Amino acid sequence: MNEVILNSAVMPVVTDCGLLAAAEPFYHMDRTSDYDVLIYVTEGAIYVTEDGIDYEINPGELLFLKHGLRHFGKREIRRGTTWYFFHYRADIAPSDAGGVGFVVPKKLKGLRGGGIEMLIKNYIDFFWSEDERRPLFANSRFYELLARIAVYKTEEKSADSLAEQISAYLRENYSAPFSASALESEFFLSYKHMAAVYKRERGITMQQYHTRFRMSVACRLLKSTLMSIGEIAAAIGYKDALYFSKCFRAAHGVSPSEYRKSSRSYL
Repeated sequence: MNEVILNSAVMPVVTDCGLLAAAEPFYHMDRTSDYDVLIYVTEGAIYVTEDGIDYEINPGELLFLKHGLRHFGKREIRRGTTWYFFHYRADIAPSDAGGVGFVVPKKLKGLRGGGIEMLIKNYIDFFWSEDERRPLFANSRFYELLARIAVYKTEEKSADSLAEQISAYLRENYSAPFSASALESEFFLSYKHMAAVYKRERGITMQQYHTRFRMSVACRLLKSTLMSIGEIAAAIGYKDALYFSKCFRAAHGVSPSEYRKSSRSYL
């Protein structure tokens, strides 16, 4: 059949990849390749027929083409269409090689702005970079991309837990400045996507939650330690004690000193 299989015992080898843009209208070439192909469209649409099946790949959609099968275009691809492509080899290991085989979805949609799109873009940048580690990690990073695609539907079902995963990360890193780029690196998702999911599920922004948790830690330290206001500010990631006091008053209606005094009046 035309299924693409990912085997845990076989490392895929990328032979070529990049971002292309159609300068003029054209039809997908007629060929039978000896490598697998991954196409991800960002603008316009790609039309390709493989094994008698017609595919239309729109923005935010990807398609795998299998080696050994003829594929060609029946419809014209418009000028301005842009897409990422990967040519790679990942022959299935013989039975004595072990490993677990996973069927990679032939076609996926709804990926725009998500983690897989980010992995695709980051991989292309890495593959063509001057990073001296590229020969060591290029294929393993591509395997990670294929693995994420293979389990995409499973991960999608647990998308409701994303807000809690983000909350847990923010709690663990409360003493570090809030960073959109750090969140993107941790979850392989665009900040815009995470912000929308989090606000929808929790009713507040990620930065608001980060600040609230910081202030809850500050309250605990004010109640239970003899640390100075400046030391507490530094402990929860504020370099400026005056700015910390301003944020604390905005959150609790009183200054840190007033909060500490009132909390001890209950002893």
